[in-house]
Amino acid sequence: MRLRLLALPLLCFALLAPAAEPPAAIVLVAGDLHSAYERTAQFVARVDRVRADNPGVPVAVLIAGDTFELGNAVALRSAGAIEFAMVAALAQRVPTVVTLGNHEPEFHGVAETVAKLSATGVLVLSGNLRDPSTRQPYAPASARLKLGAREATVVGLTTDRLATFRVAVRPELDLADPVVWAQQNLPALLRDAPLPIVLTHIGLKADRAILPLVPDGTLFAGAHDHLRFVHRTGRTLYFHSGSWTEFVSLARLRFDPAGRPVWDVEQIRLTADDPADETLAALVRATLAQHLTPAETVIVGRTPRALGPTEAAQFAVESARRVAAADFALVGATTFGAGLPAGDVSRYAFDACVRFDGPLFAAEVDGAWLKKLSARCNQGPDTPWAERGGENLVAAAPAEIVAGRRYRFVTTDWVAKNAKTYLGVDAPALTEVPALKLKAAVIKGLNP
Repeated sequence: MRLRLLALPLLCFALLAPAAEPPAAIVLVAGDLHSAYERTAQFVARVDRVRADNPGVPVAVLIAGDTFELGNAVALRSAGAIEFAMVAALAQRVPTVVTLGNHEPEFHGVAETVAKLSATGVLVLSGNLRDPSTRQPYAPASARLKLGAREATVVGLTTDRLATFRVAVRPELDLADPVVWAQQNLPALLRDAPLPIVLTHIGLKADRAILPLVPDGTLFAGAHDHLRFVHRTGRTLYFHSGSWTEFVSLARLRFDPAGRPVWDVEQIRLTADDPADETLAALVRATLAQHLTPAETVIVGRTPRALGPTEAAQFAVESARRVAAADFALVGATTFGAGLPAGDVSRYAFDACVRFDGPLFAAEVDGAWLKKLSARCNQGPDTPWAERGGENLVAAAPAEIVAGRRYRFVTTDWVAKNAKTYLGVDAPALTEVPALKLKAAVIKGLNP
């Protein structure tokens, strides 16, 4: 009886205790979406859910570039119809900002892409990407984002790595170095901003050089490397949200006792089984039915269970290692995209997973060198900030690497062509493996 009497005041206190203070605003952030149709309608539905779960709280969406994917045959044939419908659906619901990535002008010229995106109601940014004929930016450098009664200033930046843009669009590009551009422009753009936001598609290495330039308390969302992590420095929150809409970041705005903005972020996994916006889901189904060819529905292999994008990339690299009879295989993470479904894998689903093909290259390397390289691979959300150099490398490695021992190392032609960037100044001499390409190696892995 005494226990019951003691519990009663505690229960009353719990019932009378005020609920947690709601956030002042919520911003949903994604980047590197790459026409991920299996989660496109789910992304829009998640925005609806966040709004429903937070009545009265201002909500906005930020997309950090690469909404489109040239390697998606359906996206190509439909000229991005689903993607434009998605951003239109978002803009109809909440204020939405898109910064240009290297894949935005996949199906149209840069100016036409900016016009078509703007026509959906989204705000388009990229002040460091200019029209070489006019020397004027294709899109503004910054925009004001309404968050209820408050207003944020959002600055957007695009990568200057010309090789990452499709060849046909490169003559349209005058790309200023984003770090130099930020040094010259960012302090003035954000100096008096009560809510500064930076939205980039330039990669971790460039972001890292820009991070010291932003005011304390900035919300800084990056993309381009397909990384996922969160890093706080002072009151500034810097993060990447992964790729292929596998995750969406929910950034919540609150204010400290001094009235200064403080953000926290939660990264939520999206799956194909999540609730979907039915209008957009119907468009996805109809567009796939209209544009998929018989060749793309051919089954190229099977998986015993569904693999998410991260798991599928690891499976692909392990397949390359085994087929090439190597000890250690390494592929850049941006070679990969979607996951793999359970059971039959169609050519279309496979191409969405392994985006690029090319010959494999091999070398005999020393264990000491390989151990240093291995330490930079397979970075995840828990990788310490000090160990993040910028490259996102997926590796399949032996359980133990011994210094002084020789190992067979295999990688892709893209890494071989950019060996100093990915492997360092002491990169080994790589030789092409005869008659073996990445996609063929992964298909063999699907057909053990």
